[in-house]
Amino acid sequence: MPAAELAAVVLAGGRGTRMGGVDKGWAAYRGRPLIAWVLDAIAPQVGEVVISANRSLDRYAATGHRVLPDSLPDFPGPLAGVLVAMRAVAAPWLLVVPCDTPHLPGDLAARLLAGAREAGQPLAVAADDARVHHTTFVVQTRLAEDLEAFLARGERAVHRWQAAHAPAVVPFAAAGFVNLNTLPADARD
Repeated sequence: MPAAELAAVVLAGGRGTRMGGVDKGWAAYRGRPLIAWVLDAIAPQVGEVVISANRSLDRYAATGHRVLPDSLPDFPGPLAGVLVAMRAVAAPWLLVVPCDTPHLPGDLAARLLAGAREAGQPLAVAADDARVHHTTFVVQTRLAEDLEAFLARGERAVHRWQAAHAPAVVPFAAAGFVNLNTLPADARD
């Protein structure tokens, strides 16, 4: 897969309400910030990584990746970060991952992109035996206007926007999608 074909956005722009307001990307997990785990997992898989964040901007910028705050006010959800990234990257495809999944598969990007192409769809979502992981997906950046219109209607649900594009669902092992929505024992901000 040519690097220019696929960029990635790490979604780190939320309020962290389930973690007591902590900026999730900087919560420690096994001695390292969650953002470090995610960047290490996806950077080798894509040509460019950007970070969607609405606080700790300088700290995220220190990772060496572009930081993109939401263009919409009041933390409107993960799709706002996806929209900003779709407009900011040059690649025709965007890999979307949350900042709180430290064990993402090393073949995530390639398998999602292959799944989308094989199905002839502009979007592919990761799944395991338990569920679909709607915030882990690839999407063609040409859908930015469609996403903007969805958000302008007041819609926020990731799965509803994805459903409108009949996404391919790509199966993975569950271990890659352990999502840390509660503060790990060794967390600190």
